[in-house]
Amino acid sequence: MTVVDAESRFHVLAVDDSIIDRKLIEMLLKTSSYQVTTVDSGSKALEVLGLREEGDDSSPSSSSSPDHQEVGVNLIITDYCMPGMTGYDLLRRVKGSSSLKDIPVVIMSSENVPARINRCLEDGAEEFFLKPVKLADMKKLKSHLVRRKKPQEKPQPVAQLQKPEPVTQPQKPELVPPQQQRPEQAPQQAAEEAPAPEVVAVSECSKKRKAAAIEPEVLSSPVTTNPRLPSSGLAVET
Repeated sequence: MTVVDAESRFHVLAVDDSIIDRKLIEMLLKTSSYQVTTVDSGSKALEVLGLREEGDDSSPSSSSSPDHQEVGVNLIITDYCMPGMTGYDLLRRVKGSSSLKDIPVVIMSSENVPARINRCLEDGAEEFFLKPVKLADMKKLKSHLVRRKKPQEKPQPVAQLQKPEPVTQPQKPELVPPQQQRPEQAPQQAAEEAPAPEVVAVSECSKKRKAAAIEPEVLSSPVTTNPRLPSSGLAVET
């Protein structure tokens, strides 16, 4: 297993049991500025991906795989016909994993069998290349590349700045002006409140009553008059 161009942007895992085909695909991927990891079997590909082959307890776990720890795999390109685990079996294992199902898988084969090609495409393969693989085929991989991002810590929600509550100043009591009196009521009220003036002059009725009371008194009083003496010459006795 070799790792080439470790500082490239995308990481491609190439799986092929033929050393000639592995060297060819490695060269083409390197020319296209990919980081490349090559393995010769499907079981070794599972080790790089951190998966165990079913029924194999001797396979190292994902935590002990140095390639898996250093960088994630963005795309898998695998030969279809391989001893043991075929390229189709590897496709099924990758798509059946909840953590790896989003990695694009490309199948290669030297045999142009439509039924095989359709089965791979229906089960999740992105492309099916016929060997020998060409540089033009490498350019098609860019549309299928998925950069696997390491889990990032979720940003803590920023506390919303609460606007300071406006300070409510105590309201001054409104001075209610006294009810204005109507103009027509003011003189009447003043007249009622003003003290009654002292009656000084005697009314005409009082004068008439006093005059009527005096008149009978005058009429009823006897008039005394001196008697007149006869002028016939009576001698007065001395």
